[in-house]
Amino acid sequence: MSKPILDIKDKPSPIQWLTLSLQHLFAMFGATILVPYLVGLSPAIALISSGLGTIAFLIITKWQVPAYLGSSFAFITPIIAAKTAGGPGAAMIGSFLAGLVYGVVALVIKRAGYRWIMRLLPPIVVGPVIVVIGLGLASTAVNMAMNNPDGKYSLTHFSVALVTLAATIVCSIYLRGMLSLIPVLVGIVVGYVYALAVGIVDFSQVAKAKWFEMPDFLIPFVDYKVSVTWEIALLMVPVAIVTLSEHIGHQLVLSKVVGRDYIKEPGLHRSILGDGTATMISALIGGPPKTTYGENIGVLAITRVYSVYVLLGAAIIATIFGFVGKVTALISSIPTPVMGGVSILLFGIIASSGLRMLVDSQIDFGDKRNLVISSVILVIGIGGAALKVSEQFEIHGMALAAICGVLLNLILPGRPEVNENMFETENEHNNHVA
Repeated sequence: MSKPILDIKDKPSPIQWLTLSLQHLFAMFGATILVPYLVGLSPAIALISSGLGTIAFLIITKWQVPAYLGSSFAFITPIIAAKTAGGPGAAMIGSFLAGLVYGVVALVIKRAGYRWIMRLLPPIVVGPVIVVIGLGLASTAVNMAMNNPDGKYSLTHFSVALVTLAATIVCSIYLRGMLSLIPVLVGIVVGYVYALAVGIVDFSQVAKAKWFEMPDFLIPFVDYKVSVTWEIALLMVPVAIVTLSEHIGHQLVLSKVVGRDYIKEPGLHRSILGDGTATMISALIGGPPKTTYGENIGVLAITRVYSVYVLLGAAIIATIFGFVGKVTALISSIPTPVMGGVSILLFGIIASSGLRMLVDSQIDFGDKRNLVISSVILVIGIGGAALKVSEQFEIHGMALAAICGVLLNLILPGRPEVNENMFETENEHNNHVA
């Protein structure tokens, strides 16, 4: 591992601090605002909650883990379903419950270690569920790309989506350095300019917006009645199966990049608790659930700047941006096909990352056990199967697929042993490279 330019506790100069923090802000910006855009929540709240959530994460991990938390794509479909069932308040209650699950898991890991969670969530379960998340959103992306505000096919709108998609791909494949880490943001900017040229951007709200504006917070007991139901819990909580696995993967990668074993110190239980706390904070103010961002880990790897002060700066700037009315209005003025264009690539990448997990883990599909588990997860999840016991008790889609996958993995014979040296091997590799 190369020597860091700024290590974990190194404090940058003021100009460095601002510049490096803005880099992290840009890296997470496009994806973080896309999630609320898709589910009908406030982008301003998404920015504020990502900032506050990141600060909470840094505090809980004792200022040792340089990570930024943005909006989680895994919760898009469940949030939409929860909003349909009980309004925005129901989605927030479900998000809060998912955050509580993180807290419970963190407590168990603190007491019993982390091996059990790897047995519960092996790649043969998590990989296909991630594929379901991406492919389940495919029709949403395509409809956003092709249709005008009336829901009818529009070649003009589709051309905007295709230009956005092309710009995102070119940035991702051909550009180097920092620009290669922000393809979503570059794609949105290029698509926005093209949409402006073809006349489908409405600037009226930007002109009316004030510089300082209070966002539309969603506060429990104030803006909605708090009512915990089985339906909401079963829509949202099972998704934690996927996001917990994603979190562990990010911690392994981050440990490798930074040259520290974050599974042992400050401990996997602390980082999971930080992630869950960020999700609960977000739910309490009306934002989407949170997760650590691979884009920001990429920024750390390229810049070799690991300072937690830089991540703190990005979190503070994101929080401030949420109160700047002009910025929020500008985000809201982005035409739907622009977001549709980047969504085509992003949702495809989510599905592909599930396949990559299966490939990297060397899953043998000649083994009937693996074939059965993955097949059941894919068809139940993408097909939208539902288990309805009563009006109040219903599990469907991705949640049902994840539960079926976990149960099949536990029940079917021939379950492989977890690699007991999984994390130690990573740490030894880091020490060797260092």
